[in-house]
Formats: sequence, C-alpha cells, structure tokens
Amino acid sequence: MTNHNLTGYRLGADIGGTFTDLVIAAPDGGYWTKKLSSTQDDLSRGIIEGMETLLSEQQVAVESIEEIVHGTTVATNAVLEDKGAKTALITTDGFRDVLELRRMRVPSLYSLLYAPPKPLVDRHLRLEVKERVGADGEVIVPLDIDSLHEAINVIREQEAEAVAVCLLHSYRYPDHERAIGEELRRTLPGVFVSLSVDVLPEIREYERTSTTVVNASLGPIVKSYTDSLVKRVKTARSDAPVRIMQSNGGIMSAQRAAQTPVQMLESGPAAGVIAADVLGKRLGLENIITFDMGGTTAKAALIENGSPSYTTDYEIGAGISLSSKLVTGGGHAVKVPVIDLAEVGAGGGSIVRVDPGGALRVGPNSAGSFPGPACYDTGGTDPTVTDANLVLGYINPSHLAGGEVALTPSLAESSMRSAVAEPLGLSLLDAAHGVHAVANVNMIRAIRAVSTYRGRDPRDFALLAFGGSGPIHAADMARSLGIGTVVVPPSPGLFSAVGLLQARPERHFVRTYFTNVADADFEGINRVFDEFVDRSTASMNDEGYDQADIEWLRAVDFRYTGQAHELTIPMSANTLDRGVLSELVSSFHQEHDRTYGHKAEDEPTEIVNLRLTATSRLHGSVPTHSAHDHGSIDAHRRNVYFGPVAGTQETEVIDRPALSTSPTSGPLIVEEYDATTVIPPGCRTHLDEFNNIIIDIPHA
Repeated sequence: MTNHNLTGYRLGADIGGTFTDLVIAAPDGGYWTKKLSSTQDDLSRGIIEGMETLLSEQQVAVESIEEIVHGTTVATNAVLEDKGAKTALITTDGFRDVLELRRMRVPSLYSLLYAPPKPLVDRHLRLEVKERVGADGEVIVPLDIDSLHEAINVIREQEAEAVAVCLLHSYRYPDHERAIGEELRRTLPGVFVSLSVDVLPEIREYERTSTTVVNASLGPIVKSYTDSLVKRVKTARSDAPVRIMQSNGGIMSAQRAAQTPVQMLESGPAAGVIAADVLGKRLGLENIITFDMGGTTAKAALIENGSPSYTTDYEIGAGISLSSKLVTGGGHAVKVPVIDLAEVGAGGGSIVRVDPGGALRVGPNSAGSFPGPACYDTGGTDPTVTDANLVLGYINPSHLAGGEVALTPSLAESSMRSAVAEPLGLSLLDAAHGVHAVANVNMIRAIRAVSTYRGRDPRDFALLAFGGSGPIHAADMARSLGIGTVVVPPSPGLFSAVGLLQARPERHFVRTYFTNVADADFEGINRVFDEFVDRSTASMNDEGYDQADIEWLRAVDFRYTGQAHELTIPMSANTLDRGVLSELVSSFHQEHDRTYGHKAEDEPTEIVNLRLTATSRLHGSVPTHSAHDHGSIDAHRRNVYFGPVAGTQETEVIDRPALSTSPTSGPLIVEEYDATTVIPPGCRTHLDEFNNIIIDIPHA
C-alpha cells in the first residue's frame, strides 16, 4: 500500500490557456514558483520541462518529488472546441432524441433566433435498444440482445471511439446497463464505455444523458493526455504518482480521472477556491468572493461561513458558465458535484473589437499564449486587455513573469489606436481605459452570478483577487460592487497552483431515493449510506488511503412536492433518524428562503437524492510561505492613466516587500514576478502579518 503521509517535495502544476504555473512545496512548507507559456503542442511537455528547470534552479533532485498534483483545462477545452472523441449513445427505444430535445429553457429569453449547442453525438450514432424499466424499478420489457448487437454493429462500422449508455430509469434498476457495458467491452475492445449508473445514477433523463455523453466523449482524450503525462514523468526519472484536481475541489489519481473525466471540467479554477478557503481560515475571514482572472477567462466563486459553495447543476460550453437554475440552455448539462463557479470569457488575452453597431466588445475570444496579445510580438495583431493595461501604464512596459515574456509597448499602442481609438473617435488613453472598464463590467457579471443571483449581498464579503490579471482589476471592480476590502495573496499569479497542493483526496457518491419526508424509511436510507461508505472505503484503499484516515460527510437533497429542482442540505450525523430528519427539513426551509426569497413550511417535503463525500485526512507538505526569491525591483515612478476623472498621475511602483504594514494611500502599483496589483487613487493599502496585500476601498 502506498504511504500517503508524504514528507518530501510535492509539485503542483496548473495549466491555463495562456500560462502554465508550477509550485514545488518543500517539507518545511516553503514553496518555489515558476510561470511559463503553455506548450500548446503538448501541454504535458511544459509541466516536465518547467519542473526540471525549477528543480535545477533549487538544486533538488527529480527523485525527491513524491507527488504531482495537476489542474488542467484539457477536458474543458475539448468540449468548448468540439474536439471530443467520436461518440455513440445507446438508449432505451424511443428516447434517442433526449439529447437534442434538451429542456425548454434558453439563456436569451427574447431571442427568436437562439440555437442550442450542437449535440455531442450525431443522430445517426444515437442508437436504441429494446428494453423498458418503470419508475419504480420494475422491468416492463426485458433487454433484447438482438437489438443491442444491431447497435454494436453500427458503432463498429462508424468507428466510434466512445460509447455512452443511458437507459430509462436505470438509477432504479441498473442491471440492463451493466449487461450492455459487459457486452460492449467484450465485442468492442479499445472503445471507451461510459455507463450512466457509474457516472450519474440520478433522475432527470436529459441531464443524466448529457453528463454521461460528456464523460464518454472526453474519455479517450483525457486517457491519452494522462497516459502521456505519466509516461513523461517516468521518463524524467520520477516515480511520483500523478493526481488530478476534480471540479469539486478534491484530487483523484490520473487513472481514475481517465475513467471519469467529467469530474475534472473545472479542474484548475477549483484549486484557486480551495486555496482561498485555506487562506480565509488563516485570516479569520469567513465570507469571501474569489476573483480569478487569467489570460483567457475570469472566474468567481463564493465562500460563505467558512465553506465554499457547491452545486450539481452546471453547464459547459455557454458564453458565461453559470451554475444557475434560472439561466440555462446555453451549454451542455453536466450534473456532477462542482464548486459553484461562474466563468466569463474575459482575461488578459481577451480580444478587443468594435462591433458593426459601434459598441466596444471585449472577449470572449482570446489570443491565448500564441499568437498572444499584440504587445507579445509573437504574431498577434488584435488588441487585448493586456495591451490596454500596458497602454494605461498598469503593467511593466518591458516584460511579464520576470522576463519570461517580453513586451513591445509600441505594438500595443498601434493595435489599440487602429482597432479602438480611431473607430470610436477617442484618444488612445481613453480608448484603453474604455477597454479596461468594459472588461470590468463583463467580469462583474461573474461575481454577481455567485452572489446577487444567489440572494447574497456582495457588500457582506471580502474580494480575494488572484490570477495573473486579477489584482490589476480588483480594486475598481470592488468599488463598483460596494465591496470594502480586497485581499491579494502572496504569489497571486500562481495561487491556483498553490491550491492544488492544499487539496485532499475526495470521492463523491449519489443515488436517487424518492420518498415523502413523512414516509421516510430510515432503515433503507441508512442502508444506502452504509453502501456508499463501503464503496468509498474500497475506492480510497485502492489508491493507498487507510480507512482510519477517511472522513465521511452525508447530505440529502430536498424539495417541496411538485417542484422541479432540489437543494442539498449537509447532514452532520452518521445515521438518519426522525430527529435528524426534522433538523434537515428545517435547514432546507431556511436555505430555500435564502436562495429563492421564500419558503413554504406548511407544504409537504420530499427527499430526492442521498449523497456522501469521502475525504482522506492525510496530507503531504502544504505550501504556507514563499521561499523563492525572484529578485526585487528598484522602486521607481511611471505615468499611469486612471480614467477621465483622475487623469494621468505619476505613480510609484514598488515590489511587495517594500509595502508597509502601515496604511499607504494610492495611487500605487505593486509589481512582482507573477502579477501586478493596482491601488487606484483614493484607496489605501498595507501588508498584513501573512504578507497579503490588503486594499481598503472607500465609500463601500
């Protein structure tokens, strides 16, 4: 059995659309960092090359790395770019078009021309088998093997790489799906098989089908990627196991990730929320809005009462990724546990344009790391948010990431002038500030999506800003939202990579269990929870985690009778009885009131799903303080434009160690290896005892 009480070095590797961020944690909690451009031809190559370079700089042997924890956008990009594997779907006779019929929801209420995303399985590969199971689990029509073989022949002829299997009511009677899975693996060796009873044994035919199809289409892609990464690790003379960050904030083995890739769609962003949660507990901040702005997207999440918000309603592929029951239909439904994130296509690399109507647009298309913003001088000619920030004087005019990326200000100015300033009849500085402001408005949508749209007031939260570009925009956004405090952690541009090494192994289990609260069968419910405990123990043991170190959290999904959606309520007890159930129902009423603005305590309530999360208490070396000296900068001044009201001001530029623990008034720019923090005029800032930059926003 593998020893997971690690005492050596650990590597966190977070790959984004523009940069790859690496953090190596030493046994004493110190950590070293490196930021480099993502190697788009083979993302795993950048991890190994960066790891070897960073280890060489610190004179640490590759063999000293005991674990690699990885966050990646491979799965997300495969869906967004429609580059998943060629996938077939096997379903119950009469239900082949569930994937296309979807739900009667659209994200644009008054758009008559709205077209939903193209299904991930073409209709000629959506195949039916003769079988039927009732909602109570009773077999109405037995599985017809001949119809299954007809479907298998089509799959073979069409050379599908993956097969999703989703039968009607299989969450109540899984035997038919299990039999189909066995036959597929026997007759189609090498084809990736995904069963809904393994991926999502819940009600709702469309969501279950969509989630299973997404998992199947990603299977061959993720397996190829993880196999390549593991092989590269071994070639680099390392026996370190590779762990992958899940969308729920836990980690899993690379092998398990290849089996359930749908669990890693928000792999990288989840790590940032985990790091924020750890930092919040350290600072005594219970209510935090996280704001993570990278090169391609901006993400926001909520930490309330010391706990991140989670959801099981999510869509991938929409212009703004929302876990909202009110705005759906823009992407592919993915109903698995995820940290409740909102994501918009607004990052440092977001391309700027003036549309035919004369409106300024920022994103969602991104220049990425190649060809990159115009100022990179690597082939990109379109202006981006980074180009605008460079023109304004917010970022270093010569380079980013300690010299890893050279900048050419004249190219930023010419692209901004020709594409924005001249068409709009603005000065160069006003055009650039307009881009900055529009980007802020776009990103505020993400913050409102996890706060205002959830019945929370953002003024009751601190804003924790990170990512390579987040600290540039955070203070202005906080002022617009009425937020009084902005926190910028150490190593903000690599904060998600730090979070990878703070995450713990997790397994999630769910099963639909319909019953009225008044008729609850406590013995049957507890039997399901006990089964989950046994399965999670076996799963964690397979990866070397001892049962004595496993913690379990049970939860129950409730709804009012007649409702279409439910809310998940955590359960503190190990078994369910009448007293515990009464407390859970009371908590459900309160959460319903907070989420939707009303409650109906006199209405009958239903249990819909039972859930269990298993987590290992064991942990390796956790990064707590940066031990990496990327060199200091000489304090200097440069002209910075803060908009038409504040105008251009000569602004002092310093590094983090030069910032005082006593309050200092803006304007001020704090420049460091992996990010830049802008403190606008009227704001005050200081360093706290943990080396965080604290920005006080006036009139909040």
